[in-house]
Amino acid sequence: MDYRKYGNIMLLRIDRGEEVIQCLTDAGNKENIRLAQVSAVGAADSLTIGLFDTRTKKYTTLDLNGEYEITAMEGTITRMDGKIYLHLHITVSDEEFHAFGGHLNRAVISGTCEVVMHLIDGEVNRKFDNGVGLNLIDFTGK
Repeated sequence: MDYRKYGNIMLLRIDRGEEVIQCLTDAGNKENIRLAQVSAVGAADSLTIGLFDTRTKKYTTLDLNGEYEITAMEGTITRMDGKIYLHLHITVSDEEFHAFGGHLNRAVISGTCEVVMHLIDGEVNRKFDNGVGLNLIDFTGK
């Protein structure tokens, strides 16, 4: 992975064999990112995506192995318990142009991944919400 900052924009290149979540976490820690919006495109050959069932409050996951184009990856970087918290969704397409999408748990890059981070002044934290079963944005605390 390599990256450069241009004002409040950070452009990252994630390389073949590298894992997206780990790279974004590493860059976020190195640059002390508190709040950002993330967008990306690229290619991956091993992914795990998830779907949260709001009734059961459990994730169902799907492992994808093969050639996939990352047609869109969107999300946020916030903080929870003082640590980087990534909330990313991804849509990928396979060799037959079928699309798969969901919460991104893991993605290993097969070619490249180009990530644009819009760094936002401030800090937003997350807090677990028992009613929903998710870590929600919490504007009340630091």
